[in-house]
Amino acid sequence: MTALAAEDPLTDRDIKKTPLNRVHREAGARMVSFSGWDMPVQYTGVIDEHLAVRTHAGIFDVSHMGEVEVSGREALDFLQHVTCNDVARLAPGRIQYSALTTPEGTFVDDLLVHKMGEDDYWLVINAGNTPKDVDWLRYHAKGYDLRLDDVSDRWCQIALQGPRSQEILKSLTDVPLAAIKYYGFVRGEVAGVPCIVSRTGYTGEDGFELYGPPESAEKLWYAVLGAGAPHGCVPAGLAARDTLRLEAKMALYGNDIDDTTTVLEADLGWILKIEKGDFLGRDALARQKSEGLTRMLVGFETEGRAIARHGHKAMSQGTQVGTVTSGTFAPFLKKNIGLVYLPIALTQPGSRFEIDIRGRMEPAVVVPTPFYKRAR
Repeated sequence: MTALAAEDPLTDRDIKKTPLNRVHREAGARMVSFSGWDMPVQYTGVIDEHLAVRTHAGIFDVSHMGEVEVSGREALDFLQHVTCNDVARLAPGRIQYSALTTPEGTFVDDLLVHKMGEDDYWLVINAGNTPKDVDWLRYHAKGYDLRLDDVSDRWCQIALQGPRSQEILKSLTDVPLAAIKYYGFVRGEVAGVPCIVSRTGYTGEDGFELYGPPESAEKLWYAVLGAGAPHGCVPAGLAARDTLRLEAKMALYGNDIDDTTTVLEADLGWILKIEKGDFLGRDALARQKSEGLTRMLVGFETEGRAIARHGHKAMSQGTQVGTVTSGTFAPFLKKNIGLVYLPIALTQPGSRFEIDIRGRMEPAVVVPTPFYKRAR
């Protein structure tokens, strides 16, 4: 799901603000325009915030994300048609990572599908893609017996991430947090605020995402931050969210996946359920799976001090063989890491290539991913 890509050249009149905008500004956060929203990119510093999440906990405002309700007699049939994972496998209270796919098997967006109840689903989509996704969904919903509503303005979303998340949150709620499995959710009150509490996140750590009414966003934020302070919990911005998700090899729409990359090429074959029956992109993906890939998204480390960034050229024997999709210094791993689509012949761990970083060729090596995996 979306973290930090590039700042948007929007005017103050155009930009949207989350219900927590005042909180961020009063805390002295550095604000940037991202996906049409005025968002905190950092508070005290990217490395400090990143390490706090890895070792203790961090709290993020992700209220810019979009939410869509899909309900009705044919809601399941519709979602089976527009997504590549098997929605029929979901039980109430469970969540599925999936993708809206084009007829070519590429990404309209990646998303989370929640099963709220029988014939009742709730989608969480990327902020910058919300208008496009809603239009896509409405277009393909024609002829289905269902109701589809963009309810993004009815929710705030706060993410509490890190190994101490459960300990922090349990002081604020009677919800049995330990019983919520990864990619599960329940309804309950947190600090007296009615919420959807899901065990999900975009950092590679254990944690929870809290969805509540926008008018209660500040109350929820301060309650979680207050309960978390004795445990080392800090507010964290988009920049730390980006470095965290990259260490965990979580794809960023617009960088690592888009409408030119297929689900298989993105190394996300585990969300592809060809056997479920027909869906948008199934034929293209089945053909690609049968014929074999020509390229795939892989992780790499650079061997020098220079950091590879989005857009840098990947070179082999003097020829460009790919373009870096994401790259950063990984604060917890203390390595320079990145993602790149490479020809299949170069995708095995240990394969070597070079990256053109401002005219200097930096040695790089393909490594297993995720770069970071938390202890269970």
